[in-house]
Amino acid sequence: MTKHGKKYLAALAKVDIDKVYSAREAVALAKETSITKFDATVEVHMRTTLDSRQNDQQLRDVVVLPHGLGKKVRVLVFAQGEGAAAARAAGADMVADDDESLKKLEAGALDYDVAIATPDAMGKVGRLGRVLGPRGLMPNPKAGTVVPAQDMERAIKEAKAGRVEFRLDKSNNVHVSIGKASFDTDKLYENYVALMDAINKSRPSGAKGNFVKRITVTTTMGPGVKADPNEHIEGVG
Repeated sequence: MTKHGKKYLAALAKVDIDKVYSAREAVALAKETSITKFDATVEVHMRTTLDSRQNDQQLRDVVVLPHGLGKKVRVLVFAQGEGAAAARAAGADMVADDDESLKKLEAGALDYDVAIATPDAMGKVGRLGRVLGPRGLMPNPKAGTVVPAQDMERAIKEAKAGRVEFRLDKSNNVHVSIGKASFDTDKLYENYVALMDAINKSRPSGAKGNFVKRITVTTTMGPGVKADPNEHIEGVG
């Protein structure tokens, strides 16, 4: 059993663990009960009724949060020619367009948050799959991270502005960051609503009824606060 410190227990005392709060209340309470000295990340955890083994129950997409994530997003780009030039012009933190840069990445120089690639560079990306995959950096068309050269500027700007990928994990849960504890409640709530709108739009064809059965809002190391899953997630419509 995990032994919690005084700060955590004091924060937990402010949360009614049996209550399901409105989304705005949950976000405000998670922010209020943040206990770290650093600016904690606010996270949303969703338990779904989906089955990740079924093709018609996959949940994976992206959302651009209106107020971003409150952190500098480092973008890695795999491209060549026009795509590489567009990536540099748009402020990519690294453009891997030669063997030297690929060798650095292969050796583990992977301090990046998002990786974007043009279709003609996916062959090079493939050889780095074993190092990119475990870090969640494998470009994927479904996540909007494989784009033609002419869309490179938009993709990089969105990534740096707070473009977040969400996906169903093997336990049929979804975990997404929506900002920092230092954000005011309105901004966190608006980011939360944007996420829920994106979840609704990405509803799998095999989902039944209200496919999100539990939502918890929390901060890094802080207590979890239950949010009403019926408030923003639509049932069969």
